[in-house]
Amino acid sequence: MKRLLNTLYVTTPDAYLSRDGETVLVRVEKETRLRVPIHTLGSIVCFGHITCTPHLLGLCSERDVTVSFLTEYGRFLARVVGPVSGNVLLRREQYRRADDLSFSANQARTLITAKIANCRTVLLRAARESGDPTGKESLEKAASHLSRLLERLKETLSLDVVRGIEGEGAGVYFSVFDLLITSQKGDFFFRKRTRRPPLDNMNALLSYLYTILVHDCRSALESVGLDPAVGYLHRDRPGRPGLALDLMEEFRPVLADRLALSLVNRKQVKGKGFCKTETGGVIMDDATRKELLVSYQKRKQDEIRHPFLNDKIAVGLLPHVQAMLFSRCLRGDLDGYPPFLWK
Repeated sequence: MKRLLNTLYVTTPDAYLSRDGETVLVRVEKETRLRVPIHTLGSIVCFGHITCTPHLLGLCSERDVTVSFLTEYGRFLARVVGPVSGNVLLRREQYRRADDLSFSANQARTLITAKIANCRTVLLRAARESGDPTGKESLEKAASHLSRLLERLKETLSLDVVRGIEGEGAGVYFSVFDLLITSQKGDFFFRKRTRRPPLDNMNALLSYLYTILVHDCRSALESVGLDPAVGYLHRDRPGRPGLALDLMEEFRPVLADRLALSLVNRKQVKGKGFCKTETGGVIMDDATRKELLVSYQKRKQDEIRHPFLNDKIAVGLLPHVQAMLFSRCLRGDLDGYPPFLWK
């Protein structure tokens, strides 16, 4: 099993990253703030104006440590990776299957089934814990609607129909998402999903977590030799990591949505940590971003029992395990792709 390595998130403006032997050195205003041995890292994510020396990038390339650059608000800019690894035959099979619309539709159906099932589990858990009879009834009604969509997904469907069901499921799920927010209702509420830019505090949290999650999925796919750009639900588009977006669908409600809700309901983030820009978008301040990243890293250390492998693994390894299972499906070692279903 792959070892869970750390992700180094650098958020301090004007930080300077360099190589010191086998160590990543982080300086701010010529003062050394951090030293991290390269062998403990799986990736480095830089937010905002961060400088990395060529020697450090070379070391990261040699040790298979991906370096990603994002704006301070989480928008992807660029990514530095080493030589392409993995079996070329696996990637050729991935491309061939992407041209097979029947396979693509079945793969998309599997992913959306897992996504909707996991959304349903989130709603049912919230309903059991709800002290509001009206809210509980709304959550159970939405969960029943998702159950009916799951029944429809048992049929052989075209890709467009699968996308339509996914859109309907997302609409149902997010229509009651505000009921999952039980604290700080004045600052955190949810009316509808908005992005590019997010228009309220809750959407800002979700968008940031989705950005981090797609980074992890992309790294996992590359680690098993797959091309993250060639997806089945998300079709080819220049600059879009289609397969990474495919893979993250089953994780959205479990790894991102629940963490965002936990941060709000436990008051680990506050409304004062958000501000509205001139364009109407909402952004987080540095302290809130750091709290989010620290909480995400802690969540990755938790252990769960994987439903297919029947073995305990760290949450942070879920993208890698699912990427490995998908590669085995493409090779023909598995009859089909077993998605992650949260219990």
